[in-house]
Amino acid sequence: MKELHDAILNGLYDPNYPGHELLGPKLLANHGKQRIWLSLRQELLTCQSFTWAVAFITQDMLVPFKLVMADLAARGITGTIITGDYLSFNNPRVFRELQKIPNLEVRIVQKSGFHAKGYLFEHNDFETIIIGSANFTRSALLSNYEWSLKISSMTQADLANQLGQQLRDLKTTSEPLTTKWIEDYEASWQPPVSSTRTSSPQKIMPNRMQQAALKNLNALVAEGAQKALVVSATGTGKTYLGAFAVRDFQPKRFLYVVHRQQIAKKALASFRKVIGGPSSDYGLLSGQKHDLTAKYIFATVQTLTQEAILAELPSDYFSYILIDEAHRAAAPSYQKIFAHFNPDFYLGMTATPERMDDQNVYRLFDYHLAYEIRLRDALEEQMLTPFHYVGIQDYEVDGQVIDETTDLRYLTTPQRVAYLLKELNYYGYSGSQAKGLIFCSRQEEAHDLATAFSKHGYPAAALTNIDSQTRRENVVKALQAGKLEYIVTVDLFNEGIDIPEVNQIVFLRNTQSSIVFTQQLGRGLRKFPGKDYVTVIDFIGNYKNNYLIPLALNGDVSRDQDQARTETKIPPVIALSTINFSQIATEKILASLDKVKLDSMKELRQSYQELKGKLGRMPLLYDFYQFGSTSPELFSKNNTFKNYGDFLLKMGEELHLSSYSAQVLDFVTQELLNGKRNHELVLLKLLLKTNNVSENDFQVALKQNGSYINEAVLNSVDTILSLAFFDIKAGKTTRKMQYGGVPLIEHDLLGYQFGAKLREVLADEPDFKMLFRDAIKTGLAISQNYDQQAQFTLYQQYDREDVCRLLNWPLDVSAPMYGYRVGDQETPIFITYKKESEEKRNAIYHNQLVDGRSLRWYTRSPRHLDSDEVVRLLASGMKLHVFLKQSDKVGKAFYYLGEAQILPDSVKEEALGPKKKAAVGMDLLLKTPLDSSMYDLLFD
Repeated sequence: MKELHDAILNGLYDPNYPGHELLGPKLLANHGKQRIWLSLRQELLTCQSFTWAVAFITQDMLVPFKLVMADLAARGITGTIITGDYLSFNNPRVFRELQKIPNLEVRIVQKSGFHAKGYLFEHNDFETIIIGSANFTRSALLSNYEWSLKISSMTQADLANQLGQQLRDLKTTSEPLTTKWIEDYEASWQPPVSSTRTSSPQKIMPNRMQQAALKNLNALVAEGAQKALVVSATGTGKTYLGAFAVRDFQPKRFLYVVHRQQIAKKALASFRKVIGGPSSDYGLLSGQKHDLTAKYIFATVQTLTQEAILAELPSDYFSYILIDEAHRAAAPSYQKIFAHFNPDFYLGMTATPERMDDQNVYRLFDYHLAYEIRLRDALEEQMLTPFHYVGIQDYEVDGQVIDETTDLRYLTTPQRVAYLLKELNYYGYSGSQAKGLIFCSRQEEAHDLATAFSKHGYPAAALTNIDSQTRRENVVKALQAGKLEYIVTVDLFNEGIDIPEVNQIVFLRNTQSSIVFTQQLGRGLRKFPGKDYVTVIDFIGNYKNNYLIPLALNGDVSRDQDQARTETKIPPVIALSTINFSQIATEKILASLDKVKLDSMKELRQSYQELKGKLGRMPLLYDFYQFGSTSPELFSKNNTFKNYGDFLLKMGEELHLSSYSAQVLDFVTQELLNGKRNHELVLLKLLLKTNNVSENDFQVALKQNGSYINEAVLNSVDTILSLAFFDIKAGKTTRKMQYGGVPLIEHDLLGYQFGAKLREVLADEPDFKMLFRDAIKTGLAISQNYDQQAQFTLYQQYDREDVCRLLNWPLDVSAPMYGYRVGDQETPIFITYKKESEEKRNAIYHNQLVDGRSLRWYTRSPRHLDSDEVVRLLASGMKLHVFLKQSDKVGKAFYYLGEAQILPDSVKEEALGPKKKAAVGMDLLLKTPLDSSMYDLLFD
């Protein structure tokens, strides 16, 4: 196996040998986007069998492992784990959970002091070994500073034989895991003694995110603002944040408003912990409690807004008012508060500012968004309980998977109930008993499922919006006390309630909204003693909105189709939380994604209106970038408009743009906004500051922006900004004329300056100048995603026109380029790996990726070894750039796989296709082996 041979020599002997990311020796660690678990997962998904010898296993890592094992079971692949009871580290429940995996053999080592951490994966004709410091625990595989060495070798190689012999010895001297062994172990098991020392209660201090929020709040107060809003995910300590803010403000009298007395009482206790002072300073205004003389009053909105109460309280009675659950503030009861009281400062706090009823929460607080702590931020700061999400296929009925039209009788059949319970039991939960929330689609379904679950020994109750508040509270208390295992509901617990004990969340319905999905997911993420993680099980049917699932899980509002596809095929790890889709679920999500246009005019309009509602003004492109909303680049890819000014006009904004200024905006939006090369943007930014820029000043600025400099790229900047690059036919005219027809810049011995016509519109059209400046600023921000020291950035996407420009070619020749174009010194090669039709797949151009580094590639036909094009291609010094996309349906952009070299002995003239036309084939060897994540993304 030559690839393995070369990969080993590359990693252990000589870097000049062509490496192979998938086969070469590699040091694994948890840093950046890399996690040791992701390497183990990839090996599992590609192996024929595996054997692990690992001392410590924690239950929190078994959920994603079980999903992989379920996919492997469908392919008939089995594995073995050898473990033990060393130091009593392994909880007995770990062994019971391992027993649930049908295609896994578990053996218990009899040797004392067993502390091994080795993973062996058997492939067709080679083996991969991962050995190091990492046990099979969540901390070791996702967050700890660990080192593990990954090495592949031929099956009969000495290293493989050594490890194989060790594993055979362990198997021989170990015993199978049995229920009897678990019972004996459980009877004598004592949890390892914690090394943490008890200490006296420490003073409550703001965490890093609370400190940042307080800084912004205090700055707003100093600027004279009278209102502000803080968006803080459930469970992230927003009550304490409010207390810190009030302590800093030092109000003469303070009012806290919420909709439930229970929350008011808890808030009172939290504020007193932070602020201190005598108990007489704190009072309740709820029900029969009317402590109106206290310095800090905690009120329910129902009591506060009674006419008799308001009559007793002057408008200036409070100097600081905090509205909790501020998304409710548009309701009439809360509006009575705003109308009556005139404090020095209003603070609103909410986890869900986005409203389904079109009410604008941001407007109520003067568009002063002091800080935002979203779900992903909170998870990365470890402020919430981690979750393990598994997306699996819903039950099949007569070969049909559940969808929006499925009849109720199929949703509650005994067969589906049995399937659901089997999966819930398989993936499990943290703790000794399930305490789960099940979200389903219909009220009848909720009641029928609760009844069926209870009959099968899983006590459950249904809750819907027709149930009284008293019944809701009683059912929740029953779940918390362990009298119930499941509450089955229909969108009832989206907000306004926290059940910290919840350790399992189950989705049995279509995802109609990313907002609602996130709200429901958040119900179980509040920390609770003994709850190490939350299991999230999503039964994915044939729903048209399946594409929303990865977007919601990743907090992705970019509306970027490629990004959504990547998040589905290569789900990221978020701190200690994992996102996992079964193979079938992945296919369903991708199929849903193929049928939707995330950047449609409807979607962009909605995004625009949301951001405008958040800012209280007309958003600019940079606002979309800054607030992590829709990707600004999408405004350059829409066929309905050509520039952002055109889009604003369609949104009903008042703008005054001349024909020429609109054409210039077309150019900047279409050609420069993507930031793939920042040179032109740097020059335009300089020229906005001064009328003339010397060549030296331009080059100094390029160096400051981290841009590479040579004569070719400087000449290319002239060609682009003079529009000479675009002097080619585009329909009835040239693209140069479509962009205004005259140079944007003039370059002479004195330096650079704007062209006369551009200077004129910059001086006369303030709207144009604003949008021109905004596009340049946004493009420079986006350019940070690219390596400006190089022409191309590995694994970024480029279309053919991008490549012509970045190769510094004098003209855009992308239209007739097709598969490749042989240049004087550099040749780009564009490969579509999967052709759309069987006919195209069987055409003469059989481009094949043999492994992660080499590619059999063919020229056009007819071509011969002595053809001028082929001679130039094979000439010494020719630099080849390889660009690849999976199929035509993913768009025009190709991923850059780096430079390649031609293996001389592989060049042959061949007769291909049914007509036996001549073409020249050759093996291309990538200088940078394809990394594992790109391999998974491009070649499923």
